[in-house]
Amino acid sequence: MQYSLLALDLDGTLTNSQKQVTLRSRAAIDAALDLGVCVILASGRPVLGIAPLAHSLGLFGRNAYMLAYNGAQLISCETNTVVWERTVGLDAIECVFSFAKAKGLASLCYDGEGVITEMPDDPYVHKEAYNNGIPIRGVDTLFSLVKKAQPKVMIVGEPSLLIPARSELQLLLGDSADASFSEPCFMEITAKGVQKAASLDVLLSLLGKDRQSLMVVGDGLNDIPMLAIAGLAVAMGNSSLEVKGHSHVVTASNDDDGVALAIERHILGRV
Repeated sequence: MQYSLLALDLDGTLTNSQKQVTLRSRAAIDAALDLGVCVILASGRPVLGIAPLAHSLGLFGRNAYMLAYNGAQLISCETNTVVWERTVGLDAIECVFSFAKAKGLASLCYDGEGVITEMPDDPYVHKEAYNNGIPIRGVDTLFSLVKKAQPKVMIVGEPSLLIPARSELQLLLGDSADASFSEPCFMEITAKGVQKAASLDVLLSLLGKDRQSLMVVGDGLNDIPMLAIAGLAVAMGNSSLEVKGHSHVVTASNDDDGVALAIERHILGRV
């Protein structure tokens, strides 16, 4: 079957351990675009962390989308416009920041340039900034700088502290937002029901496509729902056994051109 949409997770999938996209993966994506395949960069990253990668892949002006903030925002690369989004309200954001402060954990969000946080020296804040290739700005009172609802805010920290805090925070948030993990050290707070899979379903509807036309490649636990809706679900070789268990096929690791191999085999028809 010819898959007409290709959704790619970024960290641990499209990018290797050095946060780079290899020449082979770039060539495979370009060839897929030339065949008319719609390429979707699907990530928990903010737009700030995806757009430079989209530019480097030559996606702007072409049939491609950025699915940012773990699915809270869909941006057309062809028109460089937001086509769909869901946001976390100010009351919920204040609750999240207050909760983090009480627990001694770092909270963060984003401005037009990078990460903003009250704990700029926290190692997990630095990890988030590194993952996205963006700077950190320390501020005195984070919530005072948030003027409107946001696609996503985060609490980051040592997993042994962060993981048990999620259920407590979710009780406080109720139906106003969801708290979930992209990594054990990254708790992401988004609007209720926001997931990569839900946003992909929105995009499929907007484009008049069905799930069988979608190929998904991912490696993380937050990729499992979008793997579950795909016509072809491809897990990276560096994925956990749990993620691999939700895939149809397993490709090579992110350090061994796993994305390129999957595109070459299942879209370009190369054995």
